[in-house]
Amino acid sequence: MKVILLGTAAGGGCPQWNCACRLCTAGLPPRTQDCVAVSADGAGWYLLNCSPDIRAQILSTPALRAGPGPREIPLRGVLLTDAELDHSLGLLMLREAGGLPVFASDAVLSALSPFRGIIDGYGGWTSLADLPGLRVDVLPVSDKKPKYVSSTGDGPWVVAYRISDLSTGGVLVYAPCLKSWPSGFDSFVDGASLVLLDGTFYAPDEMAGVGGPDQLAMGHLPITASLARIAGRPGRWAFTHLNNTNPVLDPASAEHTAVLSAGALLPADGTTYVL
Repeated sequence: MKVILLGTAAGGGCPQWNCACRLCTAGLPPRTQDCVAVSADGAGWYLLNCSPDIRAQILSTPALRAGPGPREIPLRGVLLTDAELDHSLGLLMLREAGGLPVFASDAVLSALSPFRGIIDGYGGWTSLADLPGLRVDVLPVSDKKPKYVSSTGDGPWVVAYRISDLSTGGVLVYAPCLKSWPSGFDSFVDGASLVLLDGTFYAPDEMAGVGGPDQLAMGHLPITASLARIAGRPGRWAFTHLNNTNPVLDPASAEHTAVLSAGALLPADGTTYVL
């Protein structure tokens, strides 16, 4: 299984257009909004979330570019972890791919029904049934709804994915939004080759400096809490979905060093893994 990290930042990316914080003005390598591409054969690709930056992400990734036919594309479908706009707006950018299959929970699909109404005018939106060569397991991890959703309907609103290569046995776990370390998550990540964890914030009071709410209210477990959970565990652990306020973005920071010293990774946009 091939895994490409198309984007590794939280909503708004880094630098964020409406922010002049230290990290957004430090000239650090830019990061686009979180999105991952996976493939069992290197020919057909599936997106895990679909960020507003998807056009630039596709064009900067040769494996995802159109061809060899004039309208032939390697994208085969999209799996959404939730209905947050930074994880789903890219579906509108892919409207020309008529009939592109999408998988998500019923609650998420219902929340995104306006998107579907728009996309249907360009060729339809079908349901994703299976990923050839790959097995997909789903774990509900949070009940946090997007701000724009007023529905009181049942979730799950946020899920994590465990994707297994049926040929090699390689396993990817994708969990960019963890409100807590949920029940069953230890078993879900057991034996995984690579775990992409929620790295939105480093510490629980991080947003205080920019006037924001605390991280748990925003549905994100801080890295400091996760590091204690993964200490000494096998496999590769990497943090993604990094907010523009997160000090780990700065390679010279003590927080960046602390993550690497704990044996975890902070991969950049474009990082590729083979599992």
